[in-house]
Amino acid sequence: MSATPAVADHRPKKKLIEVALPLDAINRAAATEKSIRHGHPSTMHLWWSRKPLAAARAMLFAQLVDDPSEHPELFPTGTAQTEERERLFALLEELVLWENSTDERVLSAARQEIQRWTSDTAPVVLDPFAGGGSIPLEAQRLGLTPWAQDLNPVAVLLNKAMMEIPPRFEGKSAVNPTARAAHLGEAWQGFRGLAADVRHYADWMRAHAWDAIGHLYPPAELTREMGSGTTPVIAWIWARTVPCPNPACGVNMPLTSKFKLSTKSHATAIPITQEGVKDVTFKVEVRTEDARAATIGRQGATCVACGQAVPLSYVRTEAKAGRMGAQLMAIVGEGKRGRRYLSPTALHMERARQARAGWQPRVNLPVNPRDFKTPNYGLTTFADLFTARQLTALTTFSDLITQVREVVLADARAAGWADDGRGLDQGGEGATAYADALATYLALGVDRLADRSSTIASWDKTRDSIRNTFARQAIPMTWDYAEANPFSDSSGSWASAVEPIVEVLEALPGGRAGIVRQADATRPIPGLERAVVSTDPPYYDNIGYADLSDFFYVWLRRSLEPVFPGLFRTVMTPKADELVATPYRFEGSRAKAQEHFESGFREAFDQLATVQDPAYPMTVYYAYKQQETDEAAGGVASTGWETMLTGLVDAGFSVTGTWPLRSEMGNRPVAQGTNALASSIVLVCRPRPASAPIATRRDFVTALGLELPTALQAMQKGHVAPVDMAQAAIGPGMAIYTRYQQVLEANGQVMPIRTALSLINQALDAYFEDQDGELDPESRWAVAWFEQYGLESAPYGAADVMARAKNTSVDALARVGVVESQGGAVRLAPGTGVAEAADPDWGRMPAWRSVHHLARVARTGGAQGLAPRLSQLGGRSDEVRELAYRLFALSERKGWTDRAYEYNTLVATWPKALAVKPTSIEQTRFAGWADASGGDKNGGE
Repeated sequence: MSATPAVADHRPKKKLIEVALPLDAINRAAATEKSIRHGHPSTMHLWWSRKPLAAARAMLFAQLVDDPSEHPELFPTGTAQTEERERLFALLEELVLWENSTDERVLSAARQEIQRWTSDTAPVVLDPFAGGGSIPLEAQRLGLTPWAQDLNPVAVLLNKAMMEIPPRFEGKSAVNPTARAAHLGEAWQGFRGLAADVRHYADWMRAHAWDAIGHLYPPAELTREMGSGTTPVIAWIWARTVPCPNPACGVNMPLTSKFKLSTKSHATAIPITQEGVKDVTFKVEVRTEDARAATIGRQGATCVACGQAVPLSYVRTEAKAGRMGAQLMAIVGEGKRGRRYLSPTALHMERARQARAGWQPRVNLPVNPRDFKTPNYGLTTFADLFTARQLTALTTFSDLITQVREVVLADARAAGWADDGRGLDQGGEGATAYADALATYLALGVDRLADRSSTIASWDKTRDSIRNTFARQAIPMTWDYAEANPFSDSSGSWASAVEPIVEVLEALPGGRAGIVRQADATRPIPGLERAVVSTDPPYYDNIGYADLSDFFYVWLRRSLEPVFPGLFRTVMTPKADELVATPYRFEGSRAKAQEHFESGFREAFDQLATVQDPAYPMTVYYAYKQQETDEAAGGVASTGWETMLTGLVDAGFSVTGTWPLRSEMGNRPVAQGTNALASSIVLVCRPRPASAPIATRRDFVTALGLELPTALQAMQKGHVAPVDMAQAAIGPGMAIYTRYQQVLEANGQVMPIRTALSLINQALDAYFEDQDGELDPESRWAVAWFEQYGLESAPYGAADVMARAKNTSVDALARVGVVESQGGAVRLAPGTGVAEAADPDWGRMPAWRSVHHLARVARTGGAQGLAPRLSQLGGRSDEVRELAYRLFALSERKGWTDRAYEYNTLVATWPKALAVKPTSIEQTRFAGWADASGGDKNGGE
């Protein structure tokens, strides 16, 4: 079909994103992408709460491409429009796949489709809260011009490293002598020359670092049972210590969360005490039985020598007094068939003590009691988060950045590169700028090394590897930590820090150079007149980006201040203007913190309204789970959502579409065993027409009752997790609210957004309650009983009255296994379906029992175990799944976290189970069906 330019008229064309999307395909790709490591841009450097590239790519495409219904001259019938939409969907389904992110055939087709409905000049895509750069990077991949802004200098540098720096050197050959000799005359495609140089000069740095500090990292002696000889060390595992308060003991108590070092080899650190000796030593042995319990936890510590129970307050006092030390528990060596766990030796402890760092980041940690726990134990500066040997290694590699830059500059000139003397910061593209570029990527490598080279990095006994410092969005206190060997070939090494950067460079899309600026989103944007806006703004107080990124900033500033003097002019990252509602920055006042956040959002959206191109909608990603009961508003509301939406509405925007995206990892530490959000909501926004009507509260409530159920049904069919439904409902609810110029209360005052959010939540509750009417009588009774009594017993009379109202009886409920009735008391059966037959009679089983039967299988057997059960469930799928949503909502409201987690897990596993294609149902028939006899104190299955 030939390209047709967009036709200018007074009404902007409706875009695909405002009509329909292949949401399941986008969500599947986004979920799959979270497990991709090699070559994924997120592996270049850590950033928090990145959005999946697949989602950003899909949303941008649909934000720019016209919906077929807007062109009756090309698609005159409904059938023709549907066929064209399906064609676009097919392209989108290809476009979102990770394996197609570098496929020029697919990317070219997408770019042509965008150009067809835009113009000859590629639109500028603005993200004023660029963060980790997902949105602007995907704009670049689609042939658009990305304009990335952020206040945080670490985020700005990451965006430069992905979108601004590489295009300057696209297609350029490597300058290092080895590569030039091996590839003389060869054409270097993309950024492979740049990637090859990063790898080469990283090796140069490793060799020079080894010459300087290699003596601090001796090999380990293998035992006779291990074949004798020596092996390179991967890590040293340490436990912090404080003196025992028992006067008769006084040993330096090891504080550790585990003695078992590996669940694979069963290596265990055995503490050894000697009378009169203050230090506890360790011997590593293979112990298949359960290891000794942890010596420290939330309730306090225990001395391994005398058994004295020690309160945490004592540990804090000793640590703040400077009496917290560390004891080596084990040495981890490399082996041909796995890790080698060895007992500590005097040599290895002495080498660690010999380290003397020439520089230390003696900068105070943020006063952030929620996310930073180490100040409670005397670790108050960034330097305190590292051992002396870790600081020595990091400063050595950081110092080498300046030296390697001079080597690259000389090699580039020798390779024939012109040199205009201008660096990256001055817009240079010659040898000087190239040396700056190499220094930048190698400095990011130092940051990646630091992430696994602090005393917050612990040893993962299930994977036999080092966890990074930021296993979650905080710096917690860790008691046992793993000190990596930067010269090994394993996790935590210099090689493992740099190689992902190389892989990302080899896979970057290239194209138009991005515009990356450090800027406050609340200020005017000079030089930008019209842009397509797509952004993922801060989530109220969820993540303190500035505080967290200071961990990296102190090293980047040391390495790159001469390269980017403007970016690293401050000692720490800017804090005052950061849009985050953290009371500790406002003398503990939540009201002042909220006012700062709300006024900032209002100003930011005001700025976006001035530059947003009216031909395109704006997209805003948001994921925030915070609810408070508000009697004035008449129910449950959310401060984070209220604040963001207030800024949006006050700036004159209305919501024209909403899309729930599964954007978070269920296996991340903050989500494991919890009902953490798995989705973001994408709000599609347009300027609100001046002709928008005024509505009353009754009009708004009536519209919610009529329109919200349809949207919620679509979300349930799209497998939006129960934990996400409350925030997912905000989108279509606010689409109704913002279609009006104002919504007026009975007294004539404008309804505040907080009240609107409360009414949306009430409509959501009503929707779930209405679904009860579709259930069988026994399940209707069970839901009502569960809501009133939970899993507790109540008098028979109360059960009988409720049963009659539901057109059943207590005897009938007992016969179908829903209740237990004895001694004049009735309770829900504690197993609620545990002891089912291998092949239940789904047609006769109440939905209540079906839900709990399936929840049990989902918890123990996952998607593979659930798949054959769902195939047997047949036409009852919708009924049972909807009941799981209802029970989750009830459990959340009642604060029954364990129960809510069960129901959420079932619904979250459901789409994965549907995607399972077993070769035979018999192969997975009994998967996950174990221990079918017991329950737990919560009535678990």
